[in-house]
Amino acid sequence: MKLTGRVAEVLLVSGVLAAMVAPPAQARAQAPARARVQAQVPGPARAHGRDVPLRVASYNIHAGAGMDNVFDLDRQAAALRGLHADVIGLEEVDVHWAARSEWRDVAGELAKRLGMHVYFAPIYSVDGREFGVAVLSRYRILKAANHRITRLSTQDSDPVPAPAPGFGEVDLRVKGVPLDVYVTHLDYRADPSVRVSQVAETRRIMGRDKSRKILLGDFNATPDAPELAPLWRELTDVEPGAPTFPAQSPVQRIDYVAVSRGVAVRGAEVVDTLASDHRPIVADVSLTRQARR
Repeated sequence: MKLTGRVAEVLLVSGVLAAMVAPPAQARAQAPARARVQAQVPGPARAHGRDVPLRVASYNIHAGAGMDNVFDLDRQAAALRGLHADVIGLEEVDVHWAARSEWRDVAGELAKRLGMHVYFAPIYSVDGREFGVAVLSRYRILKAANHRITRLSTQDSDPVPAPAPGFGEVDLRVKGVPLDVYVTHLDYRADPSVRVSQVAETRRIMGRDKSRKILLGDFNATPDAPELAPLWRELTDVEPGAPTFPAQSPVQRIDYVAVSRGVAVRGAEVVDTLASDHRPIVADVSLTRQARR
């Protein structure tokens, strides 16, 4: 399970990321100078009239490996396709990161297979090797940003809490309705102190946007965790009625879809699959034509 400055440089390009050849490196992780957006498909046609239905999901993909720890992108693409989601937040995403994912661009390959737009927001960027979160969308990504929040780096032998990137945001227009989608992966350690800081920073960053908002991610804490309580002041936790982790006989829900005002929940579920060590959470929502403030 494992902007202080706002990084708003965005590349909107068509096609798959150019392949990068990057050998392993032991250097300390540095904050990336940029995050990337890739466009794989044209945006859906604009619609008019009633509130807009949308199906969203959050899935920690375990760097492409299943519950059996075997890297299998075909299996993972099939699991994602089976969600029938319009927008998917992904956590633990490798881009030429390590041998565990065959040095492949997992974000770009999944987007191409699913015919979706993709925005990848690295947490770590080391000599061309990257690891982070991503958003897949059937709707064109208009803008994107990779925000910094407090982290304890897994790349340092003796880390201290410090701002680091990897809190992704994309701006969409869903059949004419503006929507901000965020994806995050909060600290996994038993000590909640870093998550406390991350939640405070998440609220501050999301509070800048006044439109409809959806937060997707692996929070590494259950819904009743005290450190998550401040989130529920502005957001509604979408309850799927089932745990998400581990994928084999799950016992706790640590994966989330949370929505703001202007986003109505129609239903949610946890999907039974062993394509990762987590199960995905899927929610059907409606975007109101007039955002409620």
